[in-house]
Amino acid sequence: MNDAFPFSAIVGQDEMKRALILTAIDPGLGGVLVFGDRGTGKSTAVRALAALLPPITAVKGCPVNAPSLGESPDWAGVTTEKLVKRPTPVVDLPLGVTEDRVTGALDIERALTRGEKAFEPGLLAQANRGYLYIDEVNLLEDHIVDLLLDVAQSGVNAVERDGLSIRHPARFVLVGSGNPEEGELRPQLLDRFGLSVEVRSPDNIDERIEVIRRRDAYETDRTAFITRWKRKDAKVRKAILTARDALHATSVSDDILRDCAALSLALGADGLRGELTLMRAARALAAYDGARQVSRDHLRRIAPMALSHRLRRDPLDEAGSATRVERTVADVLG
Repeated sequence: MNDAFPFSAIVGQDEMKRALILTAIDPGLGGVLVFGDRGTGKSTAVRALAALLPPITAVKGCPVNAPSLGESPDWAGVTTEKLVKRPTPVVDLPLGVTEDRVTGALDIERALTRGEKAFEPGLLAQANRGYLYIDEVNLLEDHIVDLLLDVAQSGVNAVERDGLSIRHPARFVLVGSGNPEEGELRPQLLDRFGLSVEVRSPDNIDERIEVIRRRDAYETDRTAFITRWKRKDAKVRKAILTARDALHATSVSDDILRDCAALSLALGADGLRGELTLMRAARALAAYDGARQVSRDHLRRIAPMALSHRLRRDPLDEAGSATRVERTVADVLG
């Protein structure tokens, strides 16, 4: 039995939970960056969402979780067509990790003992079709973050070194978290994350008490606690799966596209990634709501998490980036 903390039992942190749900509906959104205080449930939420999702079907023994033998890379040496169920992968990427560990590298042991040139898959292979979670992403070396964002965008891990020429699918949702007081993420890397949310420690006594009460109940008797929240988690899972099916039939009108562009222009966002993410996230939210088309209300609800991390700093405006987005949304959309 999977004993992850139930997603529905997480108290508050609605924006973080909404952002994660949207990535489960549309994994192509570009991942989520969660910045804020320590101990606010960031890693718990990622594992809870993955545990809530239905298991994936993968070829037995395939290191990249390929859904069929035809999609399993040749270097894996898998010959069986037998399929097995696996939990949605959640792979932790630690600070100080090497590029070889991330991408995979020459299997030194086989090279030395058998004289064979073989590929040893890395963390990107394990994370395929799941989540790659990086705590303290702002402290990760820049070249590793660059590498991850490139692979997350292309969906392919290519290794060209030590006489190896390897490619394999690496489609995962990248979730990064960190505390901005310990270091900032470069703006060009910030922009590569699809969504960004800030989390804070609860400032309401009743909410803090409820967090402690549920955590204590979970630690005391996990089975009973998970059983108690099973129905609510099942309801969220059903809504996500329904939204996935409805996603591509959810329409986006020309007026909404114009609103997306107008918001990005008004905020001075560089490039077009902002409005593209805004449109996709709003469409995923509309599908989750059961709406057939995206409305301005969806844009209002999603704009801060899609655009706030793409703003240039304004030394004359001390308001937070989310406040600036909300103010601009009110001006542009009314």
